[in-house]
Amino acid sequence: MKTLGYSLDPTWRTLLKELGVAPADVLRRAELPEDSFERLSVRLTPAEYYRLWDAVEAAFGDPLFPLRLCQAVTTDSFTPLVFAALCCPHLLAAAERVSRYKALLAPERVDITEHGGLVTFDLRWTDAPPSPPVSLVMKELLVAVRLARLGTREHVCPVEVTTDTLPSPLEPYETFLGAALRQGPRHQITFTVADATRPFLTSDEGMWAAFEPGLRQRLAELEAHSTTTVRVRAALLEALPSGHGTLEEVGRRLALSKRTLQRRIEAEGTSFQRILSETRETVARHYLEATALPVAQIALLVGYDEPNSFARAFKTWTGSTPDTVRRRRETLSAAAGER
Repeated sequence: MKTLGYSLDPTWRTLLKELGVAPADVLRRAELPEDSFERLSVRLTPAEYYRLWDAVEAAFGDPLFPLRLCQAVTTDSFTPLVFAALCCPHLLAAAERVSRYKALLAPERVDITEHGGLVTFDLRWTDAPPSPPVSLVMKELLVAVRLARLGTREHVCPVEVTTDTLPSPLEPYETFLGAALRQGPRHQITFTVADATRPFLTSDEGMWAAFEPGLRQRLAELEAHSTTTVRVRAALLEALPSGHGTLEEVGRRLALSKRTLQRRIEAEGTSFQRILSETRETVARHYLEATALPVAQIALLVGYDEPNSFARAFKTWTGSTPDTVRRRRETLSAAAGER
């Protein structure tokens, strides 16, 4: 049977930087090529994926590593999967959405069942042995609870949590969950239907509709060899909605110094400013043509504090104003509806 490969997502590099861990040390410990983080075409087997996780955990050196990671997830942490989840109407929809994208990045899937007023998320690792690290399993179980609480702004607690190997120490995890951890043959977390469908105050399907094409593009780019230009564009698709589309921020996300990043971009015959402008134009056009988001909100999403500044930049890129592009879209839609 062919072994699946999983994309080495740039989130790893960001995580290592935030932990103050040297990427080269982690890669050596994981027995991976030392240039792995420089090549987005790298594909990890399940065993390699687990070794990388173990290496990061060992470098961090904290028995509560998965709990620390989970607590660091906030609504300000703009990562594609967290954003995708929090835009959903509730936890049940979030689990269904995230599981589709998660499969590209990790050997994992989520099976969801509803019965007797309960909803159970069954975490399954999609390949044969080796088994996933205990801390990785715990992190995934904890994240479900974290997302429920972030989305609802309520202290949602699961009804039951089971896993085949209990973490040690156990008490901090049970305190966070608000429920006992039980040992069992499956990795499952169960909520009441009421909690699983409790409305997310962060829900914004309009934002998700606008962002999804960018996420799809970014994930697709992880499937193939990526130039520095492509990597910068993918990083900007993440950074722009959170207002951090600077060279320094992109360098941080790609684990490259500002000078190194500039040199690589220039070697490909372009500039950061040009990539930034092209990315802003592409994203802005999509928002204007595919959504009903207000122009002022679109301006923020592509990194402009003032709608007038965005309008001037858009006119420079396209020769048209944002309002003109939107009216043209509305005219074409109306004409199509009359046919």
